[in-house]
Amino acid sequence: MSNAENLIALLVAAPLLGAAVLLCGGRRLDAVGHVIGTALSTLSFVIGVVLFADMLGRGADDRAMSQHLFSWIPVEGFQADVAFQLDQLSMTFVLLISGVGSLIHLYSIGYMEHDERRRRFFGYLNLFLAAMLLLVLADNYLLLYVGWEGVGLASYLLIGFWQHKPSAATAAKKAFLVNRVGDIGLSIAIMLMFTTFGTFAFGPVLGAADEAGEGRLTAIGLMLLLAACGKSAQVPLQSWLGDAMEGPTPVSALIHAATMVTAGVYLIVRSGEIFNGAPDAQLVVTVVGAVTLLFGAIVGCAKDDIKKALAGSTMSQIGYMILAAGLGPIGYAFAIMHLVTHGFFKAGLFLGAGSVMHGMNDEVDMRKYGGLRKYMPITFVTFGLGYLAIIGFPGLSGFFSKDKIIEAAFAKGGTEGWILGGVALLGAGITAYYMTRVMIMTFFGEERWRKSAAPAEPGVAPASGEHDEPHPHESPRSMTIPMIVLAFGSVFAGGYFSIGERFVHWLEPVTGYDHGHPPVSALTVTLATMVMLVVGVGIAYVQYGRGPVPVLAPRGSLLTRAARRDLYQDDFNHVVLVRGGEHLTRSLVYVDHTLVDGVVNGTAASMGGLSGRLRKLQNGYARSYAVSMFGGAAILVAATLLMRAV
Repeated sequence: MSNAENLIALLVAAPLLGAAVLLCGGRRLDAVGHVIGTALSTLSFVIGVVLFADMLGRGADDRAMSQHLFSWIPVEGFQADVAFQLDQLSMTFVLLISGVGSLIHLYSIGYMEHDERRRRFFGYLNLFLAAMLLLVLADNYLLLYVGWEGVGLASYLLIGFWQHKPSAATAAKKAFLVNRVGDIGLSIAIMLMFTTFGTFAFGPVLGAADEAGEGRLTAIGLMLLLAACGKSAQVPLQSWLGDAMEGPTPVSALIHAATMVTAGVYLIVRSGEIFNGAPDAQLVVTVVGAVTLLFGAIVGCAKDDIKKALAGSTMSQIGYMILAAGLGPIGYAFAIMHLVTHGFFKAGLFLGAGSVMHGMNDEVDMRKYGGLRKYMPITFVTFGLGYLAIIGFPGLSGFFSKDKIIEAAFAKGGTEGWILGGVALLGAGITAYYMTRVMIMTFFGEERWRKSAAPAEPGVAPASGEHDEPHPHESPRSMTIPMIVLAFGSVFAGGYFSIGERFVHWLEPVTGYDHGHPPVSALTVTLATMVMLVVGVGIAYVQYGRGPVPVLAPRGSLLTRAARRDLYQDDFNHVVLVRGGEHLTRSLVYVDHTLVDGVVNGTAASMGGLSGRLRKLQNGYARSYAVSMFGGAAILVAATLLMRAV
């Protein structure tokens, strides 16, 4: 083992130490808790950069590193190790998670400055980073599952951090429960792997995948997809994502940009050999991604809450990644490429939204914004660059990564390729529409917050913050510096990755790569995407840029009302799952009481009655016993004579 490989465990240990110190250190650390949390997160990033530099110094086929710490459960026929694997795929995630995570830590210093529980918040952030790094560094599925559950726990703590708000507590529980459904899929997949391959380790499992039956691989693949749907908020397990906006804005940036929601994409790409041998499972993955990218985009079009509009955008963009991952070697590298660029511009957009809220008395309704560009110039520019990146403006990061996914979808070939490519193109147009809507309603037009500030009643002092007119202002440097850094990534990352297919060649030893046979040229796809972009921006400008935006939302069309209610996903879940679960529970209780308990209680009553009748024969009278003996002897004699006669 080289000296560099000895550092792998420190990637996880640094934020884990920070979480332990901050959560167990008590109030004596309140004054320096944010410094400790940010420093240890940054230390993890620095270690990642050192390992990355060492990896670049090796040959393309000799870059994978591993570190075995100890055997967790060593028994005959069952070996569970705590060991790490650092290759090109996991290194990409390490740099993204620790880098963007450290910027969010820095941003949180200013954003959470006045929160009395700031030390605990930074402890939870460190815990989240440690769990996410464990997930992407594990060299086996069982250890990955530990990180997977750790991410779920930390996200529950962060989403519900302001538990004094009933909505936040409810959102945390909802996220936790919905993710448990997906976690069942991962646990079943791991069990199937062990019974099929006799191990949990990535190398033996993925190396022997082509030797397993297609039916078994399909079952494993579908269970892995179920897990990915939970963590990455894909249909049908997407309902928790919008409600998770109840957490502090840095949590939204951390969970919905570079970390938790990307775990499902990592799981599918890491398990690529399994999906390559299960074409039916791959098809389901592409369908789920295509449906979700449209679902999230439509929902994002109708949200007036700036964070929920961005949450719908996250759902849609992760849908693009899942779609690309389902394409196999044609799309694996592009799924991760879009994941990285999305980590920059979506984190920047969420932090920008938090900056707007910081200057607007925590107001989230975009209908009460307007004209903020002259009050928040840094926020406007950085948010604007993230906006241009996500809609795929030529030259910015999203242009390079999203276009590649659309090209890969068409390269799938046949009817399937045309359908998937068409859906991806339509999603690009809708993305341009809803993000232009967010941009115009927030930074352009008249200053609507003056209209929305209701006057207090004469002689009655308003409560703190109630009816106060906001006084928008730029955020402190601790918040704007991370936004500026992320804006640079939003602008330049995609172009840098695309030069000479640099990113594709970087991941090729792990994910493989297949150019496919696209029925249309890359130029045709780019032109079609630009047309959809212009159409989406144009429609949004006509609706929101040419006239005043009403402070109160109009009733809207049937589709608009459905999108405001998340296309009735919660109503569907309530009717099918909640009520269905209640009816199932009541039915089981009835069966238990009437059938199970009835049989048990009936048997007990019958035996009690029979014993009561038999007890009457034991009355203590000698004459009764004599008669019984005489009767028994007579029966025996009669039976003997009868048998002889026969």
